[in-house]
Amino acid sequence: MIAPIQIEGAARKGRCVVICEHASNALPAPWGDLGLSAAQREAHIAWDPGALGLAKGLAEALDAPLAHACQSRLIYDLNRPPQHAGAMPERSEVHDIPGNIGLNEAARAERTEALYLPFHAELRALIARRLARGVAPVIVTVHSFTPVYFGQRRDVELGIIHDADATLAQAVLAEAQARTGLDARLNEPYSGADGVTHTLALQATPMGLPNVMLELRNDLIADPQAQAAMAATLAPVLQAAIARIETQTGEAA
Repeated sequence: MIAPIQIEGAARKGRCVVICEHASNALPAPWGDLGLSAAQREAHIAWDPGALGLAKGLAEALDAPLAHACQSRLIYDLNRPPQHAGAMPERSEVHDIPGNIGLNEAARAERTEALYLPFHAELRALIARRLARGVAPVIVTVHSFTPVYFGQRRDVELGIIHDADATLAQAVLAEAQARTGLDARLNEPYSGADGVTHTLALQATPMGLPNVMLELRNDLIADPQAQAAMAATLAPVLQAAIARIETQTGEAA
């Protein structure tokens, strides 16, 4: 079994902590392929295509540590709490997930112990160590979404999503609209009401840390060159947004 989390650049000094919960489509032992075809294992149901490359580029540009998952979200979606049906989904979009159908209590508990608990414990430790050094980190989660969902085309290119505190998300939206040509929208194609901000709610909100979730349409980050270009576009947006909220509050974000 592979490790549930990888942390890159833990010693970097930038303000942000970058997180990619859906970085991988790996389906390692002991869980196997969950009864999925090769095409399904490559599809967006298994991971967020392009998100890890974008997250790596952002982390490097921001001199930030990056924490990312090492296995498919279909085994356990690390951005969902254990009681959520989507944590180990029986169906994703139009696809049944045979290996998740009818999981008993023991199987759900085993996956939670193996993946969810260590992922969030190590991430919390990373954040706590930075707090102990007097750095209040800015939490940025990076995701991608499919251009067509249930047969419907999505025109939004950059979704900017927040948990309880919208301050940083609103600043990122303003900077994205001012600095890029992206169709950027607040709380699209998802919002906190859809249950997609669990990591922010768990790791940032209780300590009052500025936070934002970035959702990129995956056709815009389909290869390493596009991912690097998008990272170069969005890093200044994040830096300017952080500076904006610091100016507004008169103190460090």
